[in-house]
Amino acid sequence: MENSHIKNLAFLLLATLFISTSGVLGKYIGMPPEAIILFRALFAAIFIYLFCRIKKVDLTIHSKKDKISFLISGFFMGAHWVTYFYALKLSNVAIGMLSMFTFPIMTAFLEPFFSKQKLSLVHVFLALLVLIGIYFLVPDFSIENDQAKGILFGVFSALCYSLRNLITKKSVTDYNSSAIMLYQLIVVTVILLPVLFISDISNLESQLPFLVLVALLTTAIGHTMLVNSLQYFSVSTASIIGSIQPIFGIIIAYIFINEVPNKNTFIGGSLILITVVIESLRSKK
Repeated sequence: MENSHIKNLAFLLLATLFISTSGVLGKYIGMPPEAIILFRALFAAIFIYLFCRIKKVDLTIHSKKDKISFLISGFFMGAHWVTYFYALKLSNVAIGMLSMFTFPIMTAFLEPFFSKQKLSLVHVFLALLVLIGIYFLVPDFSIENDQAKGILFGVFSALCYSLRNLITKKSVTDYNSSAIMLYQLIVVTVILLPVLFISDISNLESQLPFLVLVALLTTAIGHTMLVNSLQYFSVSTASIIGSIQPIFGIIIAYIFINEVPNKNTFIGGSLILITVVIESLRSKK
């Protein structure tokens, strides 16, 4: 039992590491956010479809109710990605990521409405620690301030991400995680197709390697692993443990683009790390 928990926890942390690459890639791909998400979803869908065919994954959708569920969860995933990338463009990797990480507290309050699980005061407390960590990252809050706008986009992205994960949780026992991601990515791609006609994608060829990277590493691998982890953890637990993502993202940003975090970033990151350690130990039960 203990080995199984460690394995599932390691799997979730690895998924989080892969997803963390979106911070650097999202800020520095030179295209409008909605165009980045369109090609990210399209390429990732192709990768996952090929994987499903090779592994002979059943792609049959069992009911109309499930189709509606995948449509809604796909919409929220697309909204989460687009607004998150706007948050990154308007601020920086650290602030963009950490403002989006209000989603654990949102998830803690919303999960009882989506499952039989009761509101956990411990989850609320730990999520509040994450929120306090974000507080240290907030600059002078003014609506004219681009960083403040980035935070607002990040918080809205967090709400969409919470709703997507809670809806997805209902499907993980009946569908393969790769199939679930494929359905959601198809929805995102279809919704964003008009972007081809209204956004500037003239530099697509030069940005292609980065788009393929974010599609394969961040999306096809990272998010599919995250969906798979929902079989073994509540959404609140997965959200709190996944809060280590900003720390991974800040480290990646420092290594690859020399974005140096300030003292407040270290304070906020430390609070988040504490919550991850606590919930990792608690989830063993």
